[in-house]
Amino acid sequence: MICGLDEAGRGPLAGPVCAAAVVLPGDFNRSILGDSKKLSEKQRETSRPLIMEGALAWGIGWASHEEIDEINILQASLLAMKRAFEAMLAAYPGLDAASLEAIVDGLYVPDIPIPCKALVKADGQIPEVMAASILAKTARDREMDRYAKLYPQYGYEKHKGYPTKAHREAVLRFGPSPIQRLKFRVKA
Repeated sequence: MICGLDEAGRGPLAGPVCAAAVVLPGDFNRSILGDSKKLSEKQRETSRPLIMEGALAWGIGWASHEEIDEINILQASLLAMKRAFEAMLAAYPGLDAASLEAIVDGLYVPDIPIPCKALVKADGQIPEVMAASILAKTARDREMDRYAKLYPQYGYEKHKGYPTKAHREAVLRFGPSPIQRLKFRVKA
C-alpha cells in the first residue's frame, strides 16, 4: 500500500509548515483529488472530509515557525512529514506499517521507518499524495485563519502568510508578527 506524504506552507513568511500522510483504499473516489495548489479553496474544503472519512488512515504533522527558523524550511518540512506519519500510525494502531511504501512530493524524504521515495510533482500524479496535499493545505489554511483573529493587522485570512505585497507592507508597518519566520527576508 502507498502512503502519500506532502506539505503545505514552505513559501510563506509566517506561520508553521503543515504536512499530511494518507493511505487510501483501492476503491477511493479519485475524481475529488488533485494538486491542492490547482484546486479552488471550495474544492479543497469539499474534498477534505471525504478524504478523512474514506482514507484507510491519515495523519497531520506540524513544524512551528520557530523550528523553521532554527533548522531551515526544508528540514522543518521533512520533520512535519515525519510527525504526520507518526500521528497516522498512532491514530490507526491496526495499520500494518510493514505493508506501506511512502511516496513524497519533492526531492527529499523524511526519516520514517518504511521504504520511501521522492517524486517531483507527485502531488499532481499520485492519488495518496494528492490527498495528503489537500489535507495539509486545508489544515494550514485553517490555522492561518485562527492566527488572523489573533493578529488582524497582518491580514492572514487573505494571504495565509505568503509574501504578498499586503503582507510585506503589514510587516514593514507593524513589525514582525508573533508567528513571523524571522530568518525569511521581507522586502518592500
